[in-house]
Amino acid sequence: MELIQEVPETAAYLAADEVIDHEHPLVRETAARLRAEASDAYAYAKAAFEFVRDTIPHSYDSGDMRVTWRASDVLGQRTGICYAKAHALAALLRGLAEGIPTGMCYQGLGVIHGLVAVKLPGHETWARQDPRGNKPGIDAQFSPDREQLAFTARTEEGETDYPTVYASPPQPVLKSLQEASGRGQLWQLLPTAL
Repeated sequence: MELIQEVPETAAYLAADEVIDHEHPLVRETAARLRAEASDAYAYAKAAFEFVRDTIPHSYDSGDMRVTWRASDVLGQRTGICYAKAHALAALLRGLAEGIPTGMCYQGLGVIHGLVAVKLPGHETWARQDPRGNKPGIDAQFSPDREQLAFTARTEEGETDYPTVYASPPQPVLKSLQEASGRGQLWQLLPTAL
């Protein structure tokens, strides 16, 4: 599937905003720690992906009822659903001194599932990565050359891969996170389409 940038300018995929707050001290500190152990941008991107995937539990898997949406809150509270974890990964990748263009991508799987797309140095195309978190039956891996996401859209069942790479989370996604008082309510607010 060919991914399509929502915004033509690559700078939009490096920007900080209220959600992808890569200028926050906690995001900067986390990025610096991960970068210190990485030999290049590829190694850093993989380390950041694995950090978010493996050290920040998906709130559904862990039973955590808190709802996070801002990248710094996801890192600070160590919890989030797929959207929130994607925001944290985007902030870590965008905030790197060299900056790795990162956008939000989505799948329609009954409800909208969030992941990221990255454009690594030396690569001409976007590569989707899914930091949701692994568990039995889910084995998402960092791979810019061959996708290994948490879920495969079953088109025969009406599921879809959205081709748009968003610079910022679309309003239906952000609204569901910001309006939910807890994860129980969040499940009722999750968008089913973009």
